[in-house]
Amino acid sequence: MNRVRRVVHAAGNETAPYTGEGVTVALLDTGFAMHPDLAGRLICFRDFLKDSASPYDDCGHGTHVAGILCGNGSCSNGLYAGIAPGCRVVACKVLDERGDGSIEDMIAAIRFILQTRHLYHTRILSISVGVGTSGNVKLQEELRDWLCQAWRAGLLVTIAAGNRGPGQGSISPLAMSPCVVAVGCHDGRGGTVPPGSCDVYSGRGPEGVKKPDIVAPGTGIVSCSADFRILPFGTVKNPYTAKSGTSMAVPAVSGAAALVWQRYPNLTNAQVRERLLYSAQDMGEVWERQGWGMLHAGRALFG
Repeated sequence: MNRVRRVVHAAGNETAPYTGEGVTVALLDTGFAMHPDLAGRLICFRDFLKDSASPYDDCGHGTHVAGILCGNGSCSNGLYAGIAPGCRVVACKVLDERGDGSIEDMIAAIRFILQTRHLYHTRILSISVGVGTSGNVKLQEELRDWLCQAWRAGLLVTIAAGNRGPGQGSISPLAMSPCVVAVGCHDGRGGTVPPGSCDVYSGRGPEGVKKPDIVAPGTGIVSCSADFRILPFGTVKNPYTAKSGTSMAVPAVSGAAALVWQRYPNLTNAQVRERLLYSAQDMGEVWERQGWGMLHAGRALFG
């Protein structure tokens, strides 16, 4: 996460004093573990698989995503802090221990978020989930309709471009919707880029189309592990793990949106989207790979 914050200009004083405080982000994922770095962030947990009242994450993907979004880095002296450590989270478990799930559960979660958005002051719907081109087309269309309903209700919807790249048109079908901010993966230029970088898997739009909308780093991202253990005297064992994918890029953009909304609370979701996209750093890539460019949180806030 220290590398991510540098690449997207969210390190040091580039986004200070904003932390996302007062902004709630809804996460659709595999759950939420009560990790020390995430203390105080969770305000609601809803399990659409087993109806558990207690937060849990039997896969680890959701906890890793949450750490990128809002971890405070307490287990690393701030080294692996997230983009918006002050924002709050509504966590919806829609994926199982293997990271699999159904469109029906995703729709049910979106309905729940819409029903409770005023209660929890939810402004961002962050979905680090890809949907393939096969399966029930009617259900996929219904899901796209619900994403547009969320957008029309004022939520900023961020969604993964998917990991089926790098061919043209390999982007997740949901990410092609005009009602979402589609987030691809790009590991930036300069410094050490991990093997198997975004070039080989980030979903791309059709030729000449600005989809994904924006990119952020997604390879070898170190964030919160759901398999941590609290040892005697408060020591934490295995607090972090590294994961890769466009899933890891989405919460960086969601976190930047939370920072923007903290500073400009009266903006609409369309205006926040414009700030994120118009301030992005052009990477000199084709549109179908980078969209508007690399997330630049500092410019989105102060540009």
